Amino acid sequence: MRILITGGAGFIGSNLVRRMVRQGHEVLNVDKLTYAGNLSSLTDIADCSNYRFAQIDIVDAAAVGETIEGFRPHGIMHLAAESHVDRSIDGPGQFIQTNVVGTFNLLHAALNYWRQVDQASQARFRFLHVSTDEVYGSLGATGLFTENTPYDPHSPYSASKASSDHLARAWHDTYGLPVLVTNCSNNYGPHQFPEKLIPVVILKCLRGEPIPVYGQGENVRDWLYVEDHCEALDLVLHKGCPGQTYNIGGNNELRNIDLVHTLCDLMDELSSKNLNVQSPASSLITFVTDRPGHDLRYAIDASKIERELGWSPKQDHQSGFRKTVQWYLDNQPWWQNILSGNYRLERLGTGS
Repeated sequence: MRILITGGAGFIGSNLVRRMVRQGHEVLNVDKLTYAGNLSSLTDIADCSNYRFAQIDIVDAAAVGETIEGFRPHGIMHLAAESHVDRSIDGPGQFIQTNVVGTFNLLHAALNYWRQVDQASQARFRFLHVSTDEVYGSLGATGLFTENTPYDPHSPYSASKASSDHLARAWHDTYGLPVLVTNCSNNYGPHQFPEKLIPVVILKCLRGEPIPVYGQGENVRDWLYVEDHCEALDLVLHKGCPGQTYNIGGNNELRNIDLVHTLCDLMDELSSKNLNVQSPASSLITFVTDRPGHDLRYAIDASKIERELGWSPKQDHQSGFRKTVQWYLDNQPWWQNILSGNYRLERLGTGS
């Protein structure tokens, strides 16, 4: 297939691009290269004959339309998004532009292209919109998000993603564009920009700095290893039913404080003696003022995608975290280059 992947220089996107290129698909990676876009995450496939990159902002409607018309994809996998809740609190405008306006531009251009191709190409074409479980809001101590859970977003980020989800479904229901939507739980793994919880904990340990835990660390998240997620997206693109939504979860619920202790224990075990790691690493844990509007608990019911497409996560509550810690230990130049720029692991999203 010819597959256009938006946001392919980001965390999930780069792992997905690598997977699809290695499977032999012709891949066009479209990315604006914001602070979180990093082409060094793709150096191992940069010279592959079936891989191309185009630096494009999806807010630029003309550029989006020209790119789709020129590449003539069999499928679009839309991952490009502003994705950090804390940043959305400090600057919601960019989230509306990228996540809402950018998604509209892609849907509009994809529809125009889809209407022009022959009937066989129309039947083959798919538009996969990749979203988050945060659109569902917050759960209590029990229960799971299903594909039928009503939307209840609480942050500018989740509200912008909810808006883009509704647009994607509307383009299927109104115009017949073969759209699929996925909503996933918290991803982790290699090449994640170090503003998210897991890389923050690892890098704070390596730097001997306080590890910030919001509130008392009671918030619960379901953790999904990024390569498991990419396998699920691959299946949805090729075997999913247009018009359907598929929830993708890791079956891996943890309180934030328990996750941080797990990572600290792994750092104590895996970090070599020549690294400046304070022991025990858990002594660096510091509780800080909670994030405004911090949802208590997310948990995904992924039984639909397992039942209909045969997918389930391969990594469990230990193996994926071990792989991730080891990757950051083994790939210091990757994250050191990021920390040598404008980002310094500082606290964002206080709402002040």
